[in-house]
Order: sequence, then structure tokens, then C-alpha cells
Amino acid sequence: MPPPADIVKVAIEWPGAFPRLMEIDQKKPLSAIIKEVCEGWSLGNHENYALQNGDATNFYITEKNRNEIKNGSILRLTTSPAQTAQQLHERIQSSSMDAKLEALKDLANASRDITFAQEFINLDGISLLTQMVESGTERYQKLQKIMKPCFGDLLSFTLTAFVELMDHGIVSWDTFSVPFIKKIASYVNKSAMDTAVLQRSLAILESMVLNSQDLYQKVAQEITIGQLIPHLQGTEQDIQTYTIAVINALFLKAPEEKRQLDDNVNILDCPLTEMAHILAQKQLRNIILTNVIRSTKPINEEMAHQLYVHQVLTFNLLEDRMMTKMDPQDQAQRDIIFELRRIAFDVECEPNNSGSIEKRKSMYTRDYKKLGFINHVNPAIDFTQIPPGMLALDNMLYFAKHHQDAYVRIVLENSSREDKHECPFGRSSIELTKMLCEILKVGELPSENCRDFHPMFFTHDRAFEEFFCICIQLLNKTWKEMRATSEDFNKVMQVVREQIMRALTAKPNSLDQFKSRLQNLSYTEILKIRQSERMNQEDFQSRPILELREKIQPEIMELIKQQRLNRLCEGTCFRKISCRRRQDKFWYCRLSPNHKVLHYGDLEEHPQGEVPHDSLQDKLPVADIKAVVTGKDCPHMKEKGALKQNKEVLELAFSVLYDSDEYLNFIAPDKHEYCMWTDGLNALLGKEMTSDFTKTDLDTLLSMEMKLRLLDLENIQIPEAPPPIPKEPSNYDFVYDCN
Repeated sequence: MPPPADIVKVAIEWPGAFPRLMEIDQKKPLSAIIKEVCEGWSLGNHENYALQNGDATNFYITEKNRNEIKNGSILRLTTSPAQTAQQLHERIQSSSMDAKLEALKDLANASRDITFAQEFINLDGISLLTQMVESGTERYQKLQKIMKPCFGDLLSFTLTAFVELMDHGIVSWDTFSVPFIKKIASYVNKSAMDTAVLQRSLAILESMVLNSQDLYQKVAQEITIGQLIPHLQGTEQDIQTYTIAVINALFLKAPEEKRQLDDNVNILDCPLTEMAHILAQKQLRNIILTNVIRSTKPINEEMAHQLYVHQVLTFNLLEDRMMTKMDPQDQAQRDIIFELRRIAFDVECEPNNSGSIEKRKSMYTRDYKKLGFINHVNPAIDFTQIPPGMLALDNMLYFAKHHQDAYVRIVLENSSREDKHECPFGRSSIELTKMLCEILKVGELPSENCRDFHPMFFTHDRAFEEFFCICIQLLNKTWKEMRATSEDFNKVMQVVREQIMRALTAKPNSLDQFKSRLQNLSYTEILKIRQSERMNQEDFQSRPILELREKIQPEIMELIKQQRLNRLCEGTCFRKISCRRRQDKFWYCRLSPNHKVLHYGDLEEHPQGEVPHDSLQDKLPVADIKAVVTGKDCPHMKEKGALKQNKEVLELAFSVLYDSDEYLNFIAPDKHEYCMWTDGLNALLGKEMTSDFTKTDLDTLLSMEMKLRLLDLENIQIPEAPPPIPKEPSNYDFVYDCN
């Protein structure tokens, strides 16, 4: 007879004694169970004891998490969280250097447990740690020369404990003083600092900036980009990653009118309009390119994410110009259009008294028509559409000044044609700028999970403008290859978009490589690619074919369902989202082979390969699952915060609801895993699989199966019996010896 569901069989350890096997009744209060355990070892004052998990986490067992105890678990009897917190609170104030160091090491490990963290914080432990950082380490700095390793470890464990405690979100970041911020900043600003101390200091500064606008102001007064750049020039990729993360955080939180990335000027001293100039002038981009992107070390996932964030934030500097309409009455802005005309036609601005007003207007109108503007009389009106607004005019002027020969050639080449095949430079530039902003998602916040950075955008100080210059020449070339007219404008833009997207997929390392890639993607090549794809996705519409399709579809859907369930059985590693992205925590979930139970549990690091079922302590019977919800309907997406509002995080979120109000929250690592899991869970619940991947897989497999079944067998007689095996040849002289 199976044991009652509320009885759990466990082993309990106590230092210096043999482990005890016990049956724990989950209906009994936890305090009563601890008292029973203490009495078994003749220990008094049971209220001073607690149970911990016997695994590497050492997390305390509480009334909230006791249901996670499984049969066969190993528990450990230890001092209560309050008692341990009190002891460590006293030990870290020891006058003995060795005792203090050991206590801080224990504190750093214990602080990962939220139960302990709450008790330590209740003792005002955070304030104690900040005081130690502000002033308590001063006396040890005098001994730094003779005991430098010890000092580094002391500070490292102090900062580690602080970071772990703050990661629980119990204490607000707004509570910290300026002296504490100054001290943390000083560790970052020092030229020679222990790697572990530097890493944690950078992590603290990033969290401060991201979690508090007030602290952003204070941190920005202490840190300059010039002091961060030496950390980028080192060889430690983790330090480089944390450094770029701090730069990105300062960049992201800066008010629009006060963003800058100077290396000698304070973070708050420069307006947004000068940001791009400073980035170029102070060579931050070049340092990232040389020391990070072109480093001999492979770029890890976190570094790729930070480079992607930096790329997005840099392009977002263009948002202001992109969303600014041109004022047709603004003479300074109109002068830019005059400059475009002057460069193209090599004419000087005529004085006001030269010829009649009508004659000059007629001449301007003629030239503006040659330049390809929609409004020939007043081309300023063309730039009132947002996006792309004034950004399009900026790109056109950059192209005219920095690639003058190509600009003049395109304008004159098209203005001299009389066969209605001229490519309108002005209209094309405006639409192309809008398209490039859409491709690069200018103005959108960076995604939490994306790592899609392009090395070529780090190779030039004016990467977007150069990107435009390459693409406008591509557009003109494609227009000629298509022999397009004004009626074909949208078709040309679609082809150009496809050319650009296909070239970007190859992740070229430089703008020249991108240009070469585009050369191989001519209009003829695009037609070949489209034809090939069309043949592979041929759509049969005749009635017999549709009937065959309907007959085959259930088989294909069952095949897709089995593939999804097999993927769930393999399992996936999910990342726990927290305010500090650098110190990731992971958990793993997989479906049992019989498709009846979801096994899941926390991991210390990202696994290499599958995680066995027996190492995952938690279980969720599939029969208990009530529903699967996605996006904004997920409980963990209803919380307030910048991260939770991120569009792409919402698109990867899903939750499994079970019992009355219990739920298991997921954030998939990518769109593929999201579709695999939502499809698989819906299949387990007997619901329809509705993901985009299911539709794609269904179309692909159906197309393949249809083609196999519709192979041309005309005039081919299918034998009823297999053909006979031919006789062996008289010799084997025809065999070629590969050796």
C-alpha cells in the first residue's frame, strides 16, 4: 500500500552524529517537526534550530517552501536563520582579521537564501556592510601592502554579501548615502584593483543606476567614461562586460537633454545632440571594436547582449531627428536643401536681384524635380512626414558631402533620362531612411534577451550615415536592374529591403564586407532565390489536391505534436530574471518520458547537455495543470517595472497555472523555445497548437509529403513483386581501389 501523500521520507543530518531516517508529516507544523528532530538528538531550545536543504544551495526549509521536500531528500539540522544572522552579525565585527574574513565568506554564501537575508537585514545588516565599506576598511588599507591578498578577499566578500542581499529586492536602492557611492566608485576609478572587487563594484553601480533615478544622478557625478575605458582595454572579458553594462546603464537612464559619453567630462555635462560627436571624438567605439569585438577571445552571450544594447542605444540617438518635422519656414533648414542643389548642379546661390522672381522659382522647381523631390515647388514639405523627419535630410546632406562623386552621378544620371525610368533621389532617400530605421528599430528599447549586434556598426563613427550611403547606391542600382518606373517604386523598395536583410543575416564584420555581400545580391539573384523558395513552398489549389492535403494534415499534426513532446522531454534551461542581469541564476524544466510529470529545479550554472530527472527536486503532475497563459496574462508580467514592460520579454513569457492560485512562471531563452514549450504544454492539455513555428512546420512537412505522393509515375510500371537480384559479375576489374 503506498504511503499517504502527506508523508515524506527523508534523511536528516547533524554534525558528529549518524543521519536519521524520518517520515515527515506535511500536515504538522514545521516547528513541531524540528522539535521532534532535536529531541531525537537530545538538543534543547528547539526554537534555535531549523532545517536546511542538504544540497549545495543550503537553503532553509520554511512553511512556504516545505512542500518542495520530496521523498529521498537529504536535510540538515542547523541553527535557525535568526540565530545564524545574529552570529554572523557579531562575527563580521571581530577585531581579528582572520575571523572577520572567515565570517564575511560565510555571510556571502548564506546571503543567497532569502530566509537568512530577511533576518540579517532585520538586524540592520545592510547598514553595517555599507559602514564597513565606507569607513571600516580604511584601517586595513594601511596594511594593504603587506597583506594585499587578504584585503582583496575581505572587500570582495563584503561586496559579494551586499550584492546577494540586495538581489532579493527587500531593501530599496534609494536608501544609500553619497559616501557609500563615492567609495564604490573609487574602487572602479582606481587603476589597479582586485578583479573580484572591481567586478562587484561595477555590478553595484549598474544596479544603482538602473533601479533609482536619484542614484543615477549621484553615480554619474562620480564616474567618467575616461575612468571606465582602461577596464575595456584589459583582457578580462567579464570585467569588460560589466564595464559596458555600466556605460549602457548610464546611457539608458540619462535624461535626453543630458546624455553624453565623454571620457574627461562629467556624465551630466553634455547635451544629447553632442553625444554622437563625443562617441567619435573620444574613441570609445574604436576601443570596443579593438579590445572586445576583434579580440582573440570568443564573445560570450552576455557580452553579445551588452554590445547589442550599446548598438541600440547608439542608434536611438537618431530618434530625436527622426521624429522632428522640418519647418518649411526655417531658413537654416531650407539652406540644407539649397546646399544639396548646389552640390548636385555646381551652382552658386543667385543674388536676390538676379532675374525675376518667377524665373528663379522656375529654375528652383526644375532642379528640385531633378533631385527627385515629390513637392517640386517647396521640397521642405517632403520632410514633414515622421518618421523619418529631418533624419532623411541629414542623411542626404552627409551623402552629398562625403560621397560627392556618387551623389552627383546618381542625381545627374537620373535627371538626364527622358524614358520615365529615372530613380527619384529625394523620394528614395526619404523612404530608405524610414526603412533603415525600421530594420534597426530606432527608438525602441533594447530587448532583455537579444544578442543580435552587428560588428560592422562598430567600425565607423558615422555608421548609420555610411549604412545609408551604401544602401542608397544599392537602391539606384536595383532600380536600373528592374528598369523601374515611378509606378514600381514600392516594388523596388521591397526588393531593396530583402537585399539588405539578407546581407545583414551574414553578420559582415565591416561595411566593406556588407557592400560586397550586396553586390552578390543583385535583382537577378533575388529573383532566383524567390523562385527557389516558391518552388519549395508550392501551393496546390485544385480540389483533389486539397482533399489529399486535408487527409494528410492530421498525420502531420500528430508528428509535430510528438516532436514537441520529445523536446519537452529533453528539457530546457531557463534564466531567472532579476534586476541584476550579470549574475544569472538558472532553473531547468523537463517532461517525464511517460508525459505525466514536469520535473524542475534550480541550477548553479548553465548546464552542458541534458539534466537528469533525479537531480531536479520539484515535480508538477500534468494532471494538475489547469491552463497555460502567455504574455501580459502571466502573473510575473503583471508586476510593475521597466523589465516587465519590455515588449520582447512579454513575447517570451508564459505560465503554467495549477491548483487554485499556484503557478509556474517561465521566460523562454528565445522564440523557438517559447513555441516548443507553449505548443507542447497545449498538446498535453489536449488543446490546439497555435504557434508560428507550428504553422511553418505544418506547411513545410505538408509540402514535402504532398510532393512525395505526387511524384510523376506516368509510364512507369510498378511491379507487384520485387525485381530479382542480378548474378554476380564474372570479374571485378571495374572496381576502383581508393587506396
